Amino acid sequence: MLVNIAVEDAYYLGILSSITHILWALAAGGTLEDRPRYNKTRCFETFPFPTPTEAQRQTIRDLAERLDAHRKRQQTLHPKLTMTGMYNVLERERSGEVLSDKERKIYQRGLVSILRQLHNELDAAVAAAYGWPADLAEQEILQRLVDLNAERAAEEARGLVRWLRPEYQAPDELVGKQSALELVDADAPAPVVLAEKRKWPKDKPGQVTVLREVLGAAGGPVGEADLAEAFKPKLSKQRLGVAVGLLEVLGGLGLVGVVGGGWVLE
Repeated sequence: MLVNIAVEDAYYLGILSSITHILWALAAGGTLEDRPRYNKTRCFETFPFPTPTEAQRQTIRDLAERLDAHRKRQQTLHPKLTMTGMYNVLERERSGEVLSDKERKIYQRGLVSILRQLHNELDAAVAAAYGWPADLAEQEILQRLVDLNAERAAEEARGLVRWLRPEYQAPDELVGKQSALELVDADAPAPVVLAEKRKWPKDKPGQVTVLREVLGAAGGPVGEADLAEAFKPKLSKQRLGVAVGLLEVLGGLGLVGVVGGGWVLE
């Protein structure tokens, strides 16, 4: 059975390659004879992803790209080297077992020591994204995931859905919008009055430029509501979602900061 997860952001590759997701998949999935079987409904759709800062997201993304590049490079150098072979050797090494001559060759050709280090760093980065210690026992990780899954289910019952691909799954909804029953965020920025309303450009470079102009002209942090009102016509939910996504990217580059729940130009 083949499961494809069509998300281009390497951040998700990092999360799904971590021990956190592996433990969840092994516990939630089924088996075929004595082999684990990944079921997207039970293993993927129920998995509670973390809510990292942009810096944490970038760290996971970088490690996932390094992991992917390492495996591809070693398989290119050694065409007979397989992912199954590398990871079987990795598991035997982790368990302290003595490697056979054949396994030792795989260890050397796959640079399995580097593979292990990358996974260790990735596991620690994912734990940090959850706000958890890096040395939790496997049972504790599973218990925390179960608790978090229950919290997310309660959130969705109230109307808050944490979409992975909002531009595809819910283009007309705001990312992370809370239901009307939620209390108003006391830390939300005060309304910002912008003297000049802009037009929303069609191209991404123009959108980035005008967003920076809006933040630069504001007298304080700009929240989502102020951002929508800064344009004429007012940004639709879909366009506001695009704007928020671009601001998150700019934040990752250090060009935009977040103060009191609103964006400011760095």
